[in-house]
Amino acid sequence: MEDCVFCAMADKSLKTWTVLENENSMAFLDAMPIARYHTLVIPKIHYRNMIDVPLPVVQDVTALMHQVCQLYSEKLGIDSFQFFNNSGPHSAQTVFHLHFHILPRFTGDAIKFDATRMPELVEHYPEMLEKLK
Repeated sequence: MEDCVFCAMADKSLKTWTVLENENSMAFLDAMPIARYHTLVIPKIHYRNMIDVPLPVVQDVTALMHQVCQLYSEKLGIDSFQFFNNSGPHSAQTVFHLHFHILPRFTGDAIKFDATRMPELVEHYPEMLEKLK
């Protein structure tokens, strides 16, 4: 897709710090990392988010995520990871090309993901599930 930074990375017209790649997906170090080895994994074909991506593409991307974690465990001894994906304009997605973050976690790191818990929503679960039928 024109003007997509991740598409430019996928077609090698923009520099990346590639960790691993296969025919359909690639993993590279994040240009704005929040931890050592903060890695992004993308499909090489442009999909905006989790809504428009076909399941086989998600499976390929997650298989590469698994390989990255295995590599980091084997080569670096990293044993803890956090994964996240921001999908859509209300989720803090800033690059509208599907991507997943692999965030290695270390003892005593300063990374905090604080979200307010809302246990009062549990009472609404029956009606919430009914809407999915």
